Amino acid sequence: MSSGLNMRIGYTGFMYILWIVGIMHSVAFAQQPFQFALVTDTHVGGATGAEDLRRTVADLNQRIDIDFVVLSGDVTEFGSDEELRLAKQILDSLQKPLYIIPGNHDSNWSESGANSFRQVFGGETFFFEHKGYQFMGTTSGPNMRMSPGQIPRENLVWMDSIFRVYTDNPLVFINHYPLDSSLNNWFEAIDRLKTRNIRLALCGHGHQNRLYDWEGIPGVMNRSNLRAKEAVGGYNIIHLTRDSAFFRVRRPLERTENVWLKIPLGLNNVMPEQPKRPDYTVNSTYGRRVLWEYRDHGDIGSGMDTDGRFIFAANTVGEIYALDIHDGRRVWSFKTGGKVYSTPAYAKGVVVVGSSDHGIYGLDAKTGMLLWKVKTSKAVLGSPVIDGDKVYIGGSDGTFRCLDLRDGRLVWAFDSVKGYVSARPTLVGNKVIFGSWENGFYALDKRTGNVIWEWDNGYSNRMFSAAACYPVVTNGRVFIVAPDRYMTALDLKSGKVVWREKKEGIRVRESIGLAPNGKYVYAKTMDGELIGVSVHKDSMSIDWHSALKLPYDISPTAIVSSSDLTFVPSHSGLLSAVDPKTGQVRWQYKIAEGMVNPPLVWKHSVFVSTMDGKIVALRI
Repeated sequence: MSSGLNMRIGYTGFMYILWIVGIMHSVAFAQQPFQFALVTDTHVGGATGAEDLRRTVADLNQRIDIDFVVLSGDVTEFGSDEELRLAKQILDSLQKPLYIIPGNHDSNWSESGANSFRQVFGGETFFFEHKGYQFMGTTSGPNMRMSPGQIPRENLVWMDSIFRVYTDNPLVFINHYPLDSSLNNWFEAIDRLKTRNIRLALCGHGHQNRLYDWEGIPGVMNRSNLRAKEAVGGYNIIHLTRDSAFFRVRRPLERTENVWLKIPLGLNNVMPEQPKRPDYTVNSTYGRRVLWEYRDHGDIGSGMDTDGRFIFAANTVGEIYALDIHDGRRVWSFKTGGKVYSTPAYAKGVVVVGSSDHGIYGLDAKTGMLLWKVKTSKAVLGSPVIDGDKVYIGGSDGTFRCLDLRDGRLVWAFDSVKGYVSARPTLVGNKVIFGSWENGFYALDKRTGNVIWEWDNGYSNRMFSAAACYPVVTNGRVFIVAPDRYMTALDLKSGKVVWREKKEGIRVRESIGLAPNGKYVYAKTMDGELIGVSVHKDSMSIDWHSALKLPYDISPTAIVSSSDLTFVPSHSGLLSAVDPKTGQVRWQYKIAEGMVNPPLVWKHSVFVSTMDGKIVALRI
């Protein structure tokens, strides 16, 4: 017994010694200097992106003083499958460990719904330890619809899980965006990082070398790998010691420049002026309006529908689910294999929704059980519209489909769509009308799928596509807006331009809707104003103004109305209720920090979701 006890004491003591040695080993490693490369904003698919990246990879393969490479986003120009495959092919020749995250260009215009990036590169986040340091990288968005950057809700949940498991070693954090108001939830990341031994934060996005201070966290923006107006591009070599970081620009296959920045690592005690933290005081101004709230564990990039009993929603974790309309309790959930940006549509006991997993689903509205599934060759980001027993929905495979609601059987398919569809079509008479991300705009015969007319805005740059707005059809005209800041009225019958205008000081984007009286098409400007454009005149005549004044805003979210209120979404989580007669703001409610998705009006309530994963039911 005594001998056994001594053995146990001896073993415990031995393990304690090993623990102490391990700590000493970790500290010693943290003191050892090492270098890594920070490459960013490669924009493969742009003019010189692929060539510049090849040159950088060749250069890195010759260097023996670089331990690993971080590529911090905007890997591609548009996030297309072709561009991602090309970038992967180039990076496959890199002979050093690579850690990679997407940027806004990889996600905002992604035909795969930001799904292909993680399939091609094996993930969209990273965490690893190296010589006593921890390195963490997260996604930045915006995903699929223009708005400020955003670390996805599921990434924040992932950060929490990592921090629960790993010890508090010195940490370097990487995101494509700066940790400031460029990210609508910058403070959520900073609050998490400040619970750790954060030493340094790195970003790209701005295409320049620049020093920041993010609430005491030393931050460094890094130059783009692109050559731009120079002979060759470049990247940063970052040398870490125990207490400092040194930054030098490397001109691939040419030279390494002198140190342009030396900074001490760790939190500063004196903080410069920072962006203001979120302010929710507006919610107490207009009285209590919340009926219930629901918090998702992922982002929500779509609107909702209802059967009067349940609210049907979806998230970027890939779930389609039903909430009880009275209390917000989750009733059922169905898991797809990819992120969902398609707004569910309900009719006759069936919920229809597309997924980035290359499928269109028909689910039982009561139970969430699968009734049918249509397999497609690419992601389905478009939202369905149901008319009678027919479902109309566009995908990323160049095809717009009409399906039978009962069994998903294909009724017809139009397979000549330029680019991909990401919004909801508008049905009117015998026509189905929609835009695509290759400057295509179509009116198809609702019964046959044949082209009635097609319109092209004349651009070669697909960023200017009228693809994110929900077309408004009234008075024999189709009204659309696009990122080029033009508003266009097309003749419903022929597709010919009635008028197309860009007004001085009136910067419209993709947020439009129809006024309850039918006299105006609403448009929200980038300067936060709400205007009403005449549906009758032969020019862009602004005949109505609201008193609403929002900050700068670029969210492409449809404006919807009840019988006596108009609901205006914003890209910062604020919903405004405007009197359609007087233009006065009746009330406002701040839901969260993320972009507001298309609201759902049902009887005396409005149901609203935000991109950062929150759903609220508000009394109208």
